Amino acid sequence: MPTDTARAFWILEPGKGAIRTEALPPAEPGEVAVETMYSGISRGTESLVFAGRVPPSQYQAMRAPFQAGEFPGPVKYGYISVGRVVEGPAARLGEPVFCLYPHQDRYRVPEAAAIPLPAGLPPERAVLAANMETAVNAFWDAGPLAGDRIGVIGGGVLGLLTAWLCRQVPGTDVTLVDPNPAREAVAAALELGFQTDAHELEGSDLVVHASGQPAGLADALRIAGREGTILELSWYGDREVAVPLGEDFHARRLTLRSSQVGGIPAHRQARWDYRRRMELALRLLCDDVLDILVTGESRFEELPEVLEALTRSPGTTLCHRIRHP
Repeated sequence: MPTDTARAFWILEPGKGAIRTEALPPAEPGEVAVETMYSGISRGTESLVFAGRVPPSQYQAMRAPFQAGEFPGPVKYGYISVGRVVEGPAARLGEPVFCLYPHQDRYRVPEAAAIPLPAGLPPERAVLAANMETAVNAFWDAGPLAGDRIGVIGGGVLGLLTAWLCRQVPGTDVTLVDPNPAREAVAAALELGFQTDAHELEGSDLVVHASGQPAGLADALRIAGREGTILELSWYGDREVAVPLGEDFHARRLTLRSSQVGGIPAHRQARWDYRRRMELALRLLCDDVLDILVTGESRFEELPEVLEALTRSPGTTLCHRIRHP
């Protein structure tokens, strides 16, 4: 393929996507060109975007760093790209990098946006970087303490990574709750407890909700102990959610707080920026056990059909990796 063109995945309209050939802009000073090896599907968010379920009030807030087009479409959306530098400073040529870029086989970005992979992180696993970055932010917002009894409701990639981070705190007892019994083997590999029902976790010090289902949030509120915290990680798009704040919610003095990767928590902002956070996420991915979170792979050419299928019926999929030629 000529170096001045690229192939990119576009959502043409809700529920319909296609791969298009487009011109690359001319190289600018301070930019590098990246040839993609793998991209990843952020299943929850990308399914909502693909289905056209981003509410108009969130069009600006939900923009990806290198998004093209506008919601609901045509839009080029995504933020998980792993590739190698093919144009730029001599010292960086061939360097494996992660970039918050949509599904595209070749692109140019400012040099700082192409973050080097640390030694020990295979490019195949680096597709988990955006989810790990979100999990790091969730961990900071949750603030787990030594010895905490922690319930994590929802065994998707974000819930599993957040649970895995919480388990690193000394003395914590972390249990994943998911109605799918197939998640038990994944939880065991990550050294987490597992339940298909939340009722046995009543009195938890901290509850993280990541199921994407209103019933899961209701369970989280029910099992949190007195003065406990419920951290809400699910994003519901344009769906209205009834939150059960009656009965003893106030009497138990519960804290319900949100977390979102777009902003670094206030207590970290004086010392942390987005690059430092992403570099931490990449280092955390150097643990081989996390390979278990990548449950499928398809060719780039298959992406329109794959995303349509995942939006319609995600099944047991965790992270689905897209392989580029």
